[in-house]
Amino acid sequence: MDRLDRMQLFIRIVERRSFAAAASDLGLARSTATEAIKQLEDNLGVRLLERTTRYVAPTLDGATFYRRCLAILAEVDEAENAFRDMQARGLLRVDAHPLLTRTFLLPRLNEFLDSNPLLDLQIGQGDRLVDLVREGVDCVIRAGEVADSGLIMRRLGMISEVTCASPAYIERHGTPRSPDAMEGHRAIGFISSRTGQIMPLEFAVGSSVRYVALPSRLTVNDSDTMTDLARRGFGLIQAPRYRLQRDLDEGTLVEVLARFPPPPTPLSALYPQNRQLSPRVRVFIDWVVKLFSEADL
Repeated sequence: MDRLDRMQLFIRIVERRSFAAAASDLGLARSTATEAIKQLEDNLGVRLLERTTRYVAPTLDGATFYRRCLAILAEVDEAENAFRDMQARGLLRVDAHPLLTRTFLLPRLNEFLDSNPLLDLQIGQGDRLVDLVREGVDCVIRAGEVADSGLIMRRLGMISEVTCASPAYIERHGTPRSPDAMEGHRAIGFISSRTGQIMPLEFAVGSSVRYVALPSRLTVNDSDTMTDLARRGFGLIQAPRYRLQRDLDEGTLVEVLARFPPPPTPLSALYPQNRQLSPRVRVFIDWVVKLFSEADL
């Protein structure tokens, strides 16, 4: 393993907080990674990593060396890319919501892979917030406002939202007429993965947003469960229109308060800012930007 390879390994260990995970990412044996870092520390004459049975973290010298390694490897990549083709290659790790993946990405995935024959793709799926650096993920696609996370954001579009209930719920409770006339109605409470709190219903009223907290006998943290409960008549829900479109077409759910739609939700691609944007991340982001510009959100 040469000097640059050891730097790359060190960067991955710092970011993954694990020798085993870093070695797996780079296709190395754990023992090889351990010996390489020992050689690196011996050559530098400093301790770069603090190791316990539960985690690995850089020392003060290690943190300084990590930043220098990032800059050095970025310069090497830039120099090499100037003299070779910029074709994306290697393993690209992305993460996106399962339904969004199935609805928008998978139907057109062949065109992306056919255009990038040297690229392999690993797709993680879930609602939880992903730590890109520690988990070794290259890019995530997320709905909602993005906090100042130190990540680079590329806006992909705005997702239309809709308020719905089942015909059985409407028959029992009536059709709500406005956000200010919701007495006697109830919602299926949805717990935000970001705040841990039940999210109020949101309605666009003129140029402002009205927040309405309705009683909720049932509270969930899974969007599929929330939708199923709505079909069974347990309350009002708000969700992306693409998620509920089949129910609306089939009549299992009915749109209500269409004159006061929920504000649209931003959809973004996020990737770490502490590394030069690699060709494999660049081609993926270019593809999803084009894909969602043509999608019916």
